[in-house]
Amino acid sequence: MGGFVSVAKLSELQEGKGKKVTIGEDQEIALFKVNGKVYAIDQKCAHHGGPLSEGQLSEFVITCPWHGMMYDIRTGKAAPDAWDQDYSVKSHKVKIEGDDVKVEL
Repeated sequence: MGGFVSVAKLSELQEGKGKKVTIGEDQEIALFKVNGKVYAIDQKCAHHGGPLSEGQLSEFVITCPWHGMMYDIRTGKAAPDAWDQDYSVKSHKVKIEGDDVKVEL
């Protein structure tokens, strides 16, 4: 799979909240809307697979609800204050067309 795929409607996303979307049979992406811009990272935390869309979002940092690992939603890399800098998740480019949110896989 490659290219951009429609995953959600912009009107479905809440500012400062995460939303899990499933692509195909098993690929899960976490979407976040911050300051009107949408970011996409892999849904599963690299530490133990926690659901990142359910974590606490503070500005651009999502904290995994299971063990507290923190990621920058803009890059997928460990946030500067994360307890382990070796973890990261894949970030995905986002394109908005009308009300469609498209993610590059």
